[in-house]
Amino acid sequence: MPIRIPETLPARDVLEREGVMLMGEGRAARQDIRPLHIGLLNLMPKKIQTETQFARLIGATPLQIELTLIRMTEHQSKTTPVSHMEAFYQPFQAVKERKFDGLIITGAPIEHLPFNGVTYWDEMMEVFEWTQRNVQSTFGVCWGGMAMINHFHGVKKHILDRKAFGCFRHRNLKPASPYLRGFSDDCVIPVSRWTEMRQDEIDAAEGLETLLGSDDVGPALVEDVAHRALYIFNHFEYDSLTLKEEYDRDVANGTPINVPCNYYPGDDPSRMPQNRWRSHAHLLYGNWINEIYQSTPFDMTLIGS
Repeated sequence: MPIRIPETLPARDVLEREGVMLMGEGRAARQDIRPLHIGLLNLMPKKIQTETQFARLIGATPLQIELTLIRMTEHQSKTTPVSHMEAFYQPFQAVKERKFDGLIITGAPIEHLPFNGVTYWDEMMEVFEWTQRNVQSTFGVCWGGMAMINHFHGVKKHILDRKAFGCFRHRNLKPASPYLRGFSDDCVIPVSRWTEMRQDEIDAAEGLETLLGSDDVGPALVEDVAHRALYIFNHFEYDSLTLKEEYDRDVANGTPINVPCNYYPGDDPSRMPQNRWRSHAHLLYGNWINEIYQSTPFDMTLIGS
């Protein structure tokens, strides 16, 4: 089944070219099934790129998905046209009476700030508490995952001396997990962050289980059963050239940056990088969607009860 997104969303053209199945409102209304309602709380500056990345992954499953784009209520994006935000996004305060089968909370370029130093932190804490009543399963990504695990468990983020940047091998620590169904014993995940979560502190928190981890960049994917949540601190959703774009931007700006590890062939930035994580990205998000489908009530009013 396809994903249902607005007809004029810029991601539509990209997804159609890639062969992702899309659905219009008329066709969706004729199908005698309930779609899964997935929210994307997009905190990234390149919102159109991020919409496309996540829509690509959740739209590749056999289920009908209806995607709702959400923004923080008072925060105004400086990098995305106002017309795009007004046409496609709803502020959190406008959707908080709704129920969602799933919610993705993206990363945000605010790692250097303490959590309570973020301008929208009070509303973000409201979002976290709201998920417990209104969302069947929440997926926190990079900063979104770090913020959520800190809110519910007090696990701290730590500033790194050097940016974790590149493609790193991760071990499959829980092969029996339904979220890792079909995973190899190890996999490559893109990483781009100045902070880390530490495994010993995750282990000390009650109810957390690490599913994927790296000897080089630490824990990556953590399950929180009690809060019906997954936290991933790295970027399976990245496009093939996302790390290249980040590297080229920093080089052009004169920002000190290391060549992303294990990304370019021969670590040579003049060569075109190859995508070695795409299949596992689809597996993870497909497994997440499947677990939601298996557990969410048909009557959405029962979500969170």
